[in-house]
Amino acid sequence: MELHAGEQLSENGGEATRGPQVADILRDRILEGKLTPGQRLVERTLASELGVSRIPVRDALNILRGEGFVTAFPNRGMLVTPMSRQDIEELFEVREALEVLAARRATENATPEELDQLAEALAHSEEAAARSDARAVGRCNQDFHDLLTASAHNTLLTSLMVPLEGRLHWLLRQNDDPALLHTEHVELLKAIRSGDPELAAQRALSHVCTSRKIWLELEARRGNEA
Repeated sequence: MELHAGEQLSENGGEATRGPQVADILRDRILEGKLTPGQRLVERTLASELGVSRIPVRDALNILRGEGFVTAFPNRGMLVTPMSRQDIEELFEVREALEVLAARRATENATPEELDQLAEALAHSEEAAARSDARAVGRCNQDFHDLLTASAHNTLLTSLMVPLEGRLHWLLRQNDDPALLHTEHVELLKAIRSGDPELAAQRALSHVCTSRKIWLELEARRGNEA
């Protein structure tokens, strides 16, 4: 797999700075489905492909392991974290609980600046969709959800989200109807701005349900194509 636009490694800094850069590249590939659940990640191969030594690749894999993107298996090495159907269903259940709480608390606690940041993420998503940049749309949607959690100002909620972020970000990319999800993000932000926590919670719950429905339909199509 060759390096693509936006994946070039910086010439500045030493190997200590390259680990996070390599992690960024591999994380994006996982989120975009270029590296699939269960796929083995071989240090030597990745180092050769990216033009670095094995040290930053090892550092990158450890970063991604901490985020839940990769898992170490005895006698198999590092693999992109496998996700069974049960894993996905459980993730949706957890996402539903946490995002509903985040929406409710964001309505009560978000600052004007944070609301503006949420609106900016939506504007960037719309711009990316207009130029058919699916990768940028995915990143903007991811930013929106991260900002939503931060604007809740609930330290425990944030700490609970950290070990799940990798899998949640992967899940956010598993849809083929970004226009619908963007519309729901807009409605969710309107509810948060309205100051009605229960309305925001309802919109957040509906949004997760839509995401689950899209994922189930996508899985059904994949099964028919197999």
